[in-house]
Amino acid sequence: MAVIPHTIGAIGDALTSEKRLAFFAEVLATEEHAVPAVMRRWWMTAMLNSAPHAERSRTDTAAGRSLVPVDQFLDRIDGTTL
Repeated sequence: MAVIPHTIGAIGDALTSEKRLAFFAEVLATEEHAVPAVMRRWWMTAMLNSAPHAERSRTDTAAGRSLVPVDQFLDRIDGTTL
């Protein structure tokens, strides 16, 4: 899975049009000190949406199949373990 750069433009480009609009609106309305947290949250959304088999993963999660601990999952999407 390709890692999306942590820039406003790259995050926006990786989101669906509806989510992109919400992301830009939130970033533009956010105080300077809180922008990194907003970007991080939306970056994770973009990474999840771009992951191979994302839809199957959501279906498995809803059914309680193939679950992993949150810390292991976060390591995977941060690129520290693949």
